[in-house]
Amino acid sequence: MIGVMVVDDSALMRKIISDMINDEANMRVVGTAKDGEEFLEKLESLKPDVITLDVEMPKLNGISALKKMKKMQIDIPVIVLSSTSGSDAMITMECLESGAFDFIPKPSGQISLDIRKVKYEIVEKINLAFEQKISGHKTKEAAKETIISLKSGNIPNSARVDALVIGASTGGPRAIFEIITKLPEDLGIPVFIVQHMPEGFTKAFSERLNLNCCLKVQEASHMQPIETNNVYIAPGGYHMEIGTDRRIHLNRGSSIWGVRPAADKLFTSASEVYGSGLISVVLTGMGKDGTNGTIDVKNNGGFTISEDKSTCVVYGMPKSAFETGKIDSVMPLDKIVEEIMKLIRKSRG
Repeated sequence: MIGVMVVDDSALMRKIISDMINDEANMRVVGTAKDGEEFLEKLESLKPDVITLDVEMPKLNGISALKKMKKMQIDIPVIVLSSTSGSDAMITMECLESGAFDFIPKPSGQISLDIRKVKYEIVEKINLAFEQKISGHKTKEAAKETIISLKSGNIPNSARVDALVIGASTGGPRAIFEIITKLPEDLGIPVFIVQHMPEGFTKAFSERLNLNCCLKVQEASHMQPIETNNVYIAPGGYHMEIGTDRRIHLNRGSSIWGVRPAADKLFTSASEVYGSGLISVVLTGMGKDGTNGTIDVKNNGGFTISEDKSTCVVYGMPKSAFETGKIDSVMPLDKIVEEIMKLIRKSRG
């Protein structure tokens, strides 16, 4: 049985979320709190397996409570609930950087219209967070996938690296932060990212990254010209594709694997434009998005990387990509930038 603590300043939201959780056979609410101070007071006695944490609360907000919890060296997965307002979305990104497992947009004012979707997300992410907790976050010493090192000749000497595409889902914001903040300002290529994230949050995500990066990071816009040393984040709710006109094309086409934006759309379109000059990276996440795109990148001569199981929050997307047989290099998160830079340097002689 998964014990969950629900933290929210709204009595109505505490009841709605608690009812969702208690409806499930494998989880129950062990306690609630109306603000960050009460949350910290009750935390050690309740000993929950997973916490749902509201972002905006009186006395002590979500990010402050999360940081204090980490200082207390309490390692319990936290799922943040946030509205899509600009300030809340930005605080949510800070929570993810500070160690939150994932986040969920709070139910809207018209709760009956999206209650089923919200319940599905909450239950799914509680289960994922609990799985990660009981398995332990794997270290390099504890578990390693075979790391396929870069081999001479995987990229022809004549092929110049022209672009980098990245796809991620659960656990992705922290993984992307780890990669993008380590890339140099003179990278010399554009970077395109699909992070599964709802509308209202990708702008805050890009702004947060931009504050911490040497490269310019922005939420992409339709028909935007592509420039080197720029990082483009696909907006929530839109597929992002690279056009032969070397501009970004956004659309609200059908979801792929149940998501929009989808990494497959980005990877496939970019592979058709950049060919052997493209590097693709599939990071942590649930599902199979990025699988078909990885095949297309490799078939068009590009170089493909997937994150090693040992550093994934959820080993779903990278596993599916790896099983295609089209992955050139499997790397733990902290080695991916080194691999990318090795490829760029090699391609430029």
